[in-house]
Amino acid sequence: MLTPPADPRQLKFSRFAWGMLAYMLLAIVWGVFVRASGSGDGCGQHWPACGGVLDAHGAVQFKTWVERGHRYTTELLGVFVFAEFIWAFLVFPARHPVRYAATSTLAFILLEGWLGEQLVMRKLVAYSHDPARIPWHSGHLISTFCLVASFALTAWWSTEPRSVWRNQGPILGLLVAGWASTLALSVSGAISALGDTIYPPSSHLEVMRQAVLPTASFVMRNRPEHPYIAVVVAMLLCLVAGITAHLRPSPHTRRFALGVWFLLSAQMLAGLINIGLLAPIWMQLIHLLLADLLWIDLVLLGAAACAEGVPHVEMLHVPDAVLNGAQATIKDYVALTKPRVISLLLFTTLAAMFIASGGWPTHQFLPGLWLLVATGTGLYAAAGSSNAINMVCERDLDVRMDRTATRPTVTEKIHPRTALWFAMALETFSFGLLWASSNLLAAVLALAGLTVYVIVYTLLLKRRSWSNIVIGGAAGAFPPLVGWAATMGTLSPLAWLLFALIFVWTPVHFWALALLIKDDYAKAGVPMLPVVKGDRYTVGQIWVYAVLTVVISLAPMLFGVHWLYALAAVVLDIILVRGCLQLFQGVDKPRASSLFHYSMLYLALLFFAMAIDKAFLA
Repeated sequence: MLTPPADPRQLKFSRFAWGMLAYMLLAIVWGVFVRASGSGDGCGQHWPACGGVLDAHGAVQFKTWVERGHRYTTELLGVFVFAEFIWAFLVFPARHPVRYAATSTLAFILLEGWLGEQLVMRKLVAYSHDPARIPWHSGHLISTFCLVASFALTAWWSTEPRSVWRNQGPILGLLVAGWASTLALSVSGAISALGDTIYPPSSHLEVMRQAVLPTASFVMRNRPEHPYIAVVVAMLLCLVAGITAHLRPSPHTRRFALGVWFLLSAQMLAGLINIGLLAPIWMQLIHLLLADLLWIDLVLLGAAACAEGVPHVEMLHVPDAVLNGAQATIKDYVALTKPRVISLLLFTTLAAMFIASGGWPTHQFLPGLWLLVATGTGLYAAAGSSNAINMVCERDLDVRMDRTATRPTVTEKIHPRTALWFAMALETFSFGLLWASSNLLAAVLALAGLTVYVIVYTLLLKRRSWSNIVIGGAAGAFPPLVGWAATMGTLSPLAWLLFALIFVWTPVHFWALALLIKDDYAKAGVPMLPVVKGDRYTVGQIWVYAVLTVVISLAPMLFGVHWLYALAAVVLDIILVRGCLQLFQGVDKPRASSLFHYSMLYLALLFFAMAIDKAFLA
C-alpha cells in the first residue's frame, strides 16, 4: 500500500495524479483505435480544429467522429496537465521530485500536440504509405511513453520517497537497458501494427512472403521480425526485474518485479493471439494497453529500487571475509566465470556442432574453425556471465560454505558491483558475437540459458525448494541447442533429445555432489535434497533420473545414429547403473564421489561417441 503523506493536500494531489494516469491510458487506447481504423485523416488537414470529412450524402463520416473524439479527449488532457503542473508547485516544496515530474509532463504533452499536428499536416495518417511516416510515427510513440512515465512518476513521488539516481552502480545500468529495450520493442511493435493497418494481412504466409520481396518496405520487413525482438527483450526484462528486486529488496521492488513477470506473460500471450487472429483491432488495443502497463511497472520498479532508504545488497560487506589490500587479477576474473563448470557445457556445445553437421561444421576448414571458435567463445561468455551474476546474488550463502568461501565476490578481491558490470559486458559480448558469427537463434538460446539459470535456479528456487536443480538445471541443457543452432540455423528433434538428455542427467550428477557437501548446504540453509529429505530418499531420486537418462540416451538410435554410438551408450549406461547400484547398497562419500566424477565422464563420452558416429558412419 502507498504511504499516505502527512499533508492532506498532497493526498488529494496523489489521487488526482493517479486518476490522470488512468485517463491518459484511455486516451492512448483511443488513439490506437484512430490509427488501426484508418481514421487519422478524419479531420482533414485542420489543426487543432476538426473540419471533418463528409460522405457522398453530405453526412459526417465515421472516421471524423473517431478523430474528433480523440482530439477533444487529448485537448482536455492538456488542460488537466496544466492544472496538475500549477497544483504541484502550490503543494510541494522547492526541489521536490513531483515538481520536476509535473514539469516534464507539461513539456511532453506539448511535444505530443506538436507531433500530432505534424502527422496530420504532413498527411502521415490513415493509410499513407509515405516512408517519412516511420520516423514521425516512432517519435510520437516514444514521446507518448515518456509522457506516461512522467504521469506515473508524478503520482508515485507524491506519496513515496524520492529516488536517488546517483551511486546506483550496475543496477541503474540494468534499469536503463530495460527501459531502452522496452522503448525499442514498442517502436518495433508500433511499426508492425502500422503494417497491419496499411497492408492488411490475409494470411501468415502472405506476411512472410511480403517481407522477403526485393521491393518490400521497412514496414513489411519488420512485421515477422517483431516477435523475435519481443522474445529477446522479454528475457532481458526478466533479468532486470529479478536482479533489481534481489539487490534492492523492499516490498515495492518485489511487487513490481512480480508485476513485470506477470505482465510480460500476459503480453506474450496477447501477442501470440494477435498474430493468430491476424491482428484484429480489438486485439491491437489490448496488446498496446498491456505494453503501457508493463512500461509503467518498469518505470516504477526503477523509482522504487532507487528510493531513499532501500538497501544496496551488493554494497554490504561480508563479515570476516575481506582480504585487506588484495588486488584482483585476471585469474580472479576467470574464477568469476567458473571455468571448471563451463568446460563440460562447452564440450557439449562443440560436440553438438559436429553431430548437427555430420562432421566438420562447414565444407571449408577455416570458416568451420571460425564458427567453432566463435560459438565456443560466445557460449563461454554467456555461461560465465550467468555464473558471475550467481556469485553476486549468493554472497550471503557462499560465505557460509567452505567450498565457496574463497570466491572473489566473497573475499571482495572483486567488488560485487564490478562483478555485475563484468557479467553484463560478458553477456553483451556473447549475444553480439553469436549473432554476428552464426545467427540470432543461437544468440537467443544462449541468453535463454542464462535467464533460466539466474531467474529460475538462482533467484526463485535455490533458496526455496529441493527441486531447484530439477527445474533450474535446464539451464545446463541449452549449450547443445546453441551449438546446433549455430551450425544449422534451426533445431531438429535430435537437438531436443540432446537437451532432454542433459536435463534428466543433471539431477544424477548434482545430487551425487550434494551428498558429498550436504553439511555445507545445511550450514548455509540451502534446501538441497539430501538436507531436507535425507540420503536414502536422495539415492532413490538419483535412481529415477538415472533410468530416465538411460532411456533417453538410447533414443537417438531412432534418429539416424549408428552402431558405434549404440555400443558406446550401452556400455556407458551399464557403468552408470552400476555406480547407482553401489550407492544404493551403501551411501557414503567415496561411492557418491565416484558417481559424481563418472557422471561427467559419462556425458562427455556419450556426446563424443555420437559426434564420431555421425561424422564417420553417415
